[in-house]
Amino acid sequence: MKIALVSPYDFAYPGGVTNHISYLERHFTRLGHDVRIIAPASRAVSNLGDRFIPIGTPRPVPASGSIARITISPWLSSRVSRVLARENFDIIHLHEPLMPMLCTTVLRLANAPTVGTFHASGTRSWYNYSPVANLILRRWFRRLDGRITVSELATERVAKYFPGCYHVIPNGVDLEHFSPNAAPLGQFSDGKLNILFVGRLEKRKGLDYLLKAYKLIKPEFPACRLIVVGPGNRLRRKYEKQVKKSGLADVIFAGYVSNDDLPRYYQTADIFCAPATGWESFGIILLEAMAMGKAIVASNVEGYARLVSDNVDGLLVPPRDEQALGRALLTLLKDKSLRTKIGAQGRLKASEYAWEDIARRVLDYYATVLNESPLKKESSSGTVLV
Repeated sequence: MKIALVSPYDFAYPGGVTNHISYLERHFTRLGHDVRIIAPASRAVSNLGDRFIPIGTPRPVPASGSIARITISPWLSSRVSRVLARENFDIIHLHEPLMPMLCTTVLRLANAPTVGTFHASGTRSWYNYSPVANLILRRWFRRLDGRITVSELATERVAKYFPGCYHVIPNGVDLEHFSPNAAPLGQFSDGKLNILFVGRLEKRKGLDYLLKAYKLIKPEFPACRLIVVGPGNRLRRKYEKQVKKSGLADVIFAGYVSNDDLPRYYQTADIFCAPATGWESFGIILLEAMAMGKAIVASNVEGYARLVSDNVDGLLVPPRDEQALGRALLTLLKDKSLRTKIGAQGRLKASEYAWEDIARRVLDYYATVLNESPLKKESSSGTVLV
């Protein structure tokens, strides 16, 4: 089968959606399918060769409490049309299919059955505030032959604006890559217990509350360290000044870490902390930490609470509450057996989300869509898919 995976986001910049697409491409290709990724890119994406087709120049645009690096050029139609005609896809899978401009352009010009995956919870999506945009997007929404969401929460949120039938297929985790066999980082293996944060340095990720909680627990448990992993310059400078001003010791800002090196940071951690304030539809970072067998403290926001079972494979605390966050962290810092128990339970749960299984579920859904779609198309093998 020839498959197009379309991302509206800068494919040269790390993110949950682009990582999701990369894993699908990898597993589809292993299974013998012919896959192309179509996305804007701020620089060359050399590791994919001709399997990557760049279209558009990404620009940072505020979206859903974050910054989306998307192409906003209205002049994409001719380029998209040429690519679709040349590649002759059997199915086109758009991720965040209603995000302008690349996904909506591909959806408008699609010459094969289409599937859309909705990743975000939708609480603050840009179309929520624009009735005109919502009306226009309903037209493109109806062109989707199949609709996937990554969680029940994502389904509930997007269906408020775009009612329809959705098929839930969650995010996956690479159990081989995120394995407890990874080597820890020697510079942080000095007897101190490490608390790890992984995420873009944006307000909604809640690092501000983690820093406040860490300030509360450091005097009571001096032999601990906070390691902050994730891109973001503006807020990083603010946080670094905040740490310096308060005289807080043992806070390490590691910045962006490649996917190859990330398991070593997880392995170095004794506790993984995800203090997001909201708007999380799933929580890939939680799955990664679980796969590594790490004890988790996370905010009790809907997307996280539907993955983490409180007091089983993690501790959940109210969002924006540094006191409760500090108490949960202290509980785990002081109780090694509890850390071990929670980490083992998380590892079991992560095994249910192996990427190879998720990829097969997506392929099964493609088959359903192709069988039900009114759009007939000749496959590259010459057979007719209905």
